[in-house]
Amino acid sequence: PGCALLARPRVTAAAAGTGHPAGLVASVRRGRYRRRMGNQWHLDPPGYLRLVRSEIPAYDRLQDALAEATSAVPAEAILDLGSGTGVTAQRVLARHPDGALVGLDASDDMLVHARRLLPDATFLVADLGDRPPAGPFDLVVSAFAIHHLDAAGKAALFRQVAAVLAPGGRFVFLDVVVPTTQVARPVPLEAGVDLPSSVDDQLGWLAAAGLHPAVVLAEDDLAIIAADRPGS
Repeated sequence: PGCALLARPRVTAAAAGTGHPAGLVASVRRGRYRRRMGNQWHLDPPGYLRLVRSEIPAYDRLQDALAEATSAVPAEAILDLGSGTGVTAQRVLARHPDGALVGLDASDDMLVHARRLLPDATFLVADLGDRPPAGPFDLVVSAFAIHHLDAAGKAALFRQVAAVLAPGGRFVFLDVVVPTTQVARPVPLEAGVDLPSSVDDQLGWLAAAGLHPAVVLAEDDLAIIAADRPGS
């Protein structure tokens, strides 16, 4: 949809740009949360969410915390990277009911359900590594998508986000990270698809992109990071 590709190494096409928690891309391919209709398999959102919550018990609490971290920013224009079925977008719009949201995801199957959930929002099929819409956006959000990018891809994405944020705007994301200590129940990862980075590395890339980052929450191998663009 009119998105230019970034010049960067690209990850597996099935994973890049999807708002799937770690390890769930393989589950999509295996049909673990699809149901058969005639001769086709279709996404089953309740089954998808059951699987997500089984692998990430704090999923709903963390999604609420992400949305809460956006509350202080008056938002008329919102960009959601890796929208999936619209769970994050729904929570963010509940805090910004007058906001206009554009959501991007590589899976049109997922976006069918996002569009049904939020018919007034705009959802486009796009890879996470594609150039985002020009904006400017008051808020950019993402949940469980950025870990599909390698280090160079994350740094490039953060530069793109900084470029489309309005002065005084905020970028908030929730994702799997490399933990600093042993985790009793780590989020399942798939080699070659899930490529988490450390919180410190991501803070550094955000700062290098000209944003002012801070850790909102860090629990085991999960974190929420917010990064503000300085006002004009």
